Amino acid sequence: MSNHTDPTGRTSPIVPGDLFARHQTITGLRALADFLEANPGVPVNTYGETFHVPIRAADDASAAALVDHTAALLGVDAEHDTRRGGHYLATRTFGRITYTVFHIPEQQWAASLARDSYRDNIRLDHHDQGDDSDTGRVA
Repeated sequence: MSNHTDPTGRTSPIVPGDLFARHQTITGLRALADFLEANPGVPVNTYGETFHVPIRAADDASAAALVDHTAALLGVDAEHDTRRGGHYLATRTFGRITYTVFHIPEQQWAASLARDSYRDNIRLDHHDQGDDSDTGRVA
């Protein structure tokens, strides 16, 4: 396994299988930046964009460790919102671009799937009489 040195001099492990995806992502971001710079008439989001990176790991502890590691490289603290059903994440903003790495703990993921398991059994009625309220009924 090789290490990558970032501009701050810190190193992070790179998984060899991720090198191709990493290279394509970096190349694509640079190509997009060059395109936007060369074409000032092309619109961009006034408020910027967020680059979301979900962590996929064998277990919650490994995923949290990777979020912690990334937070350290980013120079930020990881945010722990899992007690309220949220995610474990680290975020840093570069100008108007935000990079967020996150993990959804298995328990929160399972609870979300359970809540959404009924989704195909509910159909909203839409009224044409100007009533904007939606009422649900079992399909």
